Amino acid sequence: MQPFDTPSSLDAVPTSKPWVWHISLLLLLGAGGALAVAGLSPRSSSLPVKQLVETVSTLSLDSQMQSLMKGDIRLYRADTSRSSDSADSLLARLNVSDAQAADFMRANALVRSNLLGRAGRLIRAEMDNDNRLLRLTARWATDSSVSFQRLVIERQDQVFVARLETGELASSVRLSSAFIQSSLFAATDEARIPDSIAVQLAEIFSGDIDFHRALRVGDRFTVAYETLEADGETLKSGKVLSAEFVNRGKSFQAMWFQESNSHPGGYYNLEGQSLRRTYLASPLTFSRISSSFKMRFHPILQTWRAHLGVDYAAPTGTSVRSIGTGVVESAGNMGGYGNAVVVKHHNGHSTVYAHLSQMLVKRGQSVAQGQSIGKVGATGWATGPHLHFEFRVNGKHQDPLVMARKSETVPVSAQARPAFDQLAKQVGQQLASASLALPAP
Repeated sequence: MQPFDTPSSLDAVPTSKPWVWHISLLLLLGAGGALAVAGLSPRSSSLPVKQLVETVSTLSLDSQMQSLMKGDIRLYRADTSRSSDSADSLLARLNVSDAQAADFMRANALVRSNLLGRAGRLIRAEMDNDNRLLRLTARWATDSSVSFQRLVIERQDQVFVARLETGELASSVRLSSAFIQSSLFAATDEARIPDSIAVQLAEIFSGDIDFHRALRVGDRFTVAYETLEADGETLKSGKVLSAEFVNRGKSFQAMWFQESNSHPGGYYNLEGQSLRRTYLASPLTFSRISSSFKMRFHPILQTWRAHLGVDYAAPTGTSVRSIGTGVVESAGNMGGYGNAVVVKHHNGHSTVYAHLSQMLVKRGQSVAQGQSIGKVGATGWATGPHLHFEFRVNGKHQDPLVMARKSETVPVSAQARPAFDQLAKQVGQQLASASLALPAP
């Protein structure tokens, strides 16, 4: 059998295969048919063109503009009050042009005592289309966790009235996560977490994490915390509800739990162990250790000697607190220590707070854990403002950071255990979900 070669032209088709001719003829006729059909359509250039012209009347906007001008326009502007505010400066910043309103604010006792010269109050002004004041509302937090104050200045029949009201705070929960790149406060600032929450985080985990020396780049945390709102605006932050801090690859978790209405409540790990120890980790809320418990070159004596305490760098006037409950053993000038307070605790323990600019307690006075007992200064042998802090056991100096971590904790009671375990399970799931959603640094 010979191979079949595809012909290159009709002349090359073998006459012994007449069926090829039929196929070729059909293809040619089909192409011709297509050409014939296409040729029947008229060309676009030969189509008739007809132009239509129609007059369109323009809609009149005068009536609409007049209706709009007759309507009352409300303008709104919000700001925060400043300690330097006068009636005129505050209204000018709110873009209010109203001499009558300024006169009223200067003369009204409620406005003078609750708004002018008061910083940090949320202000909202409502104006008409001539920038005249219709209503001004100022809101601010109080010591209460359930209510806030509201000052209302309102125009009524061409005169102004002012009233002071008490509003109810609304609570909501926010969940935030971040990585440590340099410091805790830098990370919380980047995540837009309030400073008060950052301070609480440091307090909660201070028994397990040395925030002065142990933080590392890549450490991460997740925190759920309360926000308290006034009329839909965030007024202040509440307490931390739950948190997780991963330091050097080790996870530490905490949750707020209150056993009953008569119980003060506190922070526990998810196994039910209290995070509140007999002693706080630091006598300052948050500061930087400038000299730890070790040998050092003394800046005044110019010799190497043991540093039997911990120095905390802090500005003059910073509050100093007792790390535990006890009784003031002495409060006065102690030579090189300057103004110093010594607090006697149980089991032969005592703590020393030196170089104070001011002492707030007296000898024999009982103090509670966290109570302010003085203020940072530079008295005695001090080259600058700082707190020198010592921990002694039967008169012998110990490392304060080690003693704080070794202090006792209290577990959840047996009666409250079922409620605690149920809440701990929810908190654990919440923290795990937030951790998975946190992007890599």
